[in-house]
Amino acid sequence: MTRIDSRFTQLKSTGRKALVPFMTAGDPSKEATVPVMHALVEAGADVIELGVPFSDPMADGPTIQRSSERALERGAGLSFALEATRAFRENDVDTPVVLMGYLNPVEIRGYARFAEDAAAAGVDGVLLVDLPPEEAGELRDAFGGHGLQLVLLASPTTPAARLDRLCADAQGYLYYVSYAGVTGADRLDTGDASGHLAEIRARAGVPVVVGFGIKDAAGAAAMAPSAEGVVVGSALVAALAEASDPADAQARARAFLAPLRSAIDAV
Repeated sequence: MTRIDSRFTQLKSTGRKALVPFMTAGDPSKEATVPVMHALVEAGADVIELGVPFSDPMADGPTIQRSSERALERGAGLSFALEATRAFRENDVDTPVVLMGYLNPVEIRGYARFAEDAAAAGVDGVLLVDLPPEEAGELRDAFGGHGLQLVLLASPTTPAARLDRLCADAQGYLYYVSYAGVTGADRLDTGDASGHLAEIRARAGVPVVVGFGIKDAAGAAAMAPSAEGVVVGSALVAALAEASDPADAQARARAFLAPLRSAIDAV
């Protein structure tokens, strides 16, 4: 059983929901990345989505775009994300790490080499927001040989035929985007999202997590009953952005995430 599958099985057995924070590798600094990952786990993270900085993050709003730009300016890219995961694994062999990013850096490295490097670093899953599921077969095969899981995205505008495919092909978990748009927008409609989530959860063969628009404990608590987990990204990235040093970044990570953990555990 993979780390992702094991974590969701454990959560289900205790009636808890997954808390999945997103942070950008290399922001607020390269030195703070691994300490913040550990701080997030200490504050209640069940899975960490580690963003791979990219020059054209088309699905991301201004907050994560700026975060990616800052990280790239520091020399953080795919190689650094792998290095950070490897360093994280020195003290944490249990928490799943999912790389979240775009297809181009993976294509440049080559599917086979990327899969080998990611698995060796301790990566558990990969989510590529611009990878059409109809074109994912070759990459999924490369991942499968190294125990990596390809996490897929669904949204309110996903056509029925594609949703069928996503539900059938999803590995690890299926990430449901709560609205059509970029990350960080203030557009969360819990009622509408809950209706879509009920349909998808009934059809998906893996847990379903929901993200986009969840900014605080209230938003996390509102969405948690409708999914197996909640993802928080832009608001956390913004909270980390002003950190003065790694210790401050750790403190900000704990202060931000702990209330969300308490909120979703209470529903």
